[in-house]
Amino acid sequence: MEIIEEVFEVIEDRRENPRSDSYVSELLSQGKEKIQEKIDEESLELQEAFEQGDRDKIVHESADVLFHMMVLLASEEIDFEEVMEELERRRKPREAE
Repeated sequence: MEIIEEVFEVIEDRRENPRSDSYVSELLSQGKEKIQEKIDEESLELQEAFEQGDRDKIVHESADVLFHMMVLLASEEIDFEEVMEELERRRKPREAE
């Protein structure tokens, strides 16, 4: 999970220190509507890859969805760790085998 943390740190840095040559800075500056549009677009592409059974495209589009979800989180100043904690709360303990 180190790469997730590294990417999220970069996204947060671009939020705090926008750069003119940064896709993330540009996306964040365009606001919620544009971020939502990108999530919708990437989610649809993931669904299409899944329907086609194209494993490589599924991996590629999953990364795009995850990346844009992290941009959304950063735009709302939500730490990625909060999402991980929510998943932990939802986890059901395994029954003894």
